[in-house]
Amino acid sequence: MGEFILAAPGDLATPTGGYLYDARILRELKARGHAARALALPDDFPRPTEASLARSLDLLAAAPRGATLVIDGLAFAELPAERLRSLGRPLVALVHHPLALETGLAPAETERLEASEREALAQAAAVVCTSAATRRTLVARYGVPEERVHVAEPGVDPAPRAAGSRGGAPVVLSVGALIPRKNHETLARALALLGDLAWRWRLVGSPDRDPACARRLSGLIRELGLDERVELLGAVAPAELEAAYASADLFALPSRHEGYGMAYAEALARGLPVIAGDAGAASELVPRDAGARVDPDDVRGVAAALRRLIEDGGARPAASDAAWSCGQTLPRWADAATVFERLMAGAPRAGKAA
Repeated sequence: MGEFILAAPGDLATPTGGYLYDARILRELKARGHAARALALPDDFPRPTEASLARSLDLLAAAPRGATLVIDGLAFAELPAERLRSLGRPLVALVHHPLALETGLAPAETERLEASEREALAQAAAVVCTSAATRRTLVARYGVPEERVHVAEPGVDPAPRAAGSRGGAPVVLSVGALIPRKNHETLARALALLGDLAWRWRLVGSPDRDPACARRLSGLIRELGLDERVELLGAVAPAELEAAYASADLFALPSRHEGYGMAYAEALARGLPVIAGDAGAASELVPRDAGARVDPDDVRGVAAALRRLIEDGGARPAASDAAWSCGQTLPRWADAATVFERLMAGAPRAGKAA
């Protein structure tokens, strides 16, 4: 089938869901005997300099012509359409979620990103995305032909059921970079309304993606008087992340948008009740009886969902059972790798790029 090359900005060891996905696909394909490798592009995407764009195009042009060349959407969206065409070869775009749907962008930046990504995607021979919800967005909003879009949902590995806090104050776990889209501030305000209950909030996620957002969250936690109940753990190693899931009693993250919601899936796989933002792919991933899907802007609604799962002696076990049941049906990484393997075997024909 030839070589498989996945081009992405920077280092795939960076602790984000998108990079974990990319690295795991490469690992799965290698385990099947394929020649699969990463191609590191400059790390300043999605706001690259002209020098970074030029370097990226040079690296892509140098990739072996017989290889299946997949470009992570973090870079693909910013690569000019005419320069993608100049590569003269089939390209596969991997879209975790459209960049224009990131929370907190200025309207002009949203418009620019959407136009850039639409033009770039028109040059892709095939597009892989991580959920049916994102597929619908790419077809309806970005004009990608349905037949070119393939869904490869992230997988989860088998995991033991979470043991929880074992009688201590219930632990609310959030996993996600400290960026506006993940909406930690609404969760902080909701927890502040539950001062009459015993609980602890443990946050796992890098503060480096948006330092200003991370500073605002830290300031808000202090302002609300939550310091003694909150642990900001930052990015952690896999073993520490596993321990965080195992010792949690419920998972909460009222995101404003998710291309899939890998952290939700990991929580469900461990039987953790999940409170998720009722937006994007999360509205299809998280069953209501496994916790709650909430309006990301409704602080009191988020607080009510938390109160039910923290305070009600029967609600949390029932939601945990539903989460565990759902988690056992979620896709495995082998399923996602098979989508890419089929693309390799089918040798996608060039779209407008040819």
